[in-house]
Amino acid sequence: QVQLVESGGGSVEAGGSLILSCATSGLTLGKIAIGWFRQVPGKEQEGVACIRNEAEDAEEAKTYYLKSVKGRFTMTRDSAKNTVYLRMNGLKPEDTATYYCGADVLLPCARAVAGAINYDAVDYRGKGTLVTVSS
Repeated sequence: QVQLVESGGGSVEAGGSLILSCATSGLTLGKIAIGWFRQVPGKEQEGVACIRNEAEDAEEAKTYYLKSVKGRFTMTRDSAKNTVYLRMNGLKPEDTATYYCGADVLLPCARAVAGAINYDAVDYRGKGTLVTVSS
């Protein structure tokens, strides 16, 4: 049974930092693409970051970012802990959202951070963690 559990959300002032974690079970991180998505009520979901191996036998993973977070957010993967992280620096009020992690073997990362997928169709998703950034 696959489970994804997010943690690390909270309230910070603009310019602050948070580290989100997504603890996974029931899947192998190197064989599945995982993304961070965010949702603000009444707005479209966004793909914030996504990581996947570009080939089945590749050891290196490639990470993709939403344009507005590039240079501020960093997604990493720890296969030994079955956990992915999203380090968020320089937070802005417009980053306020519920952040989810989602996993899918066929998740197209480039399209996921370009707003070009159906996020609700991702195979596995967590319940989310709320990030609030005050000005």
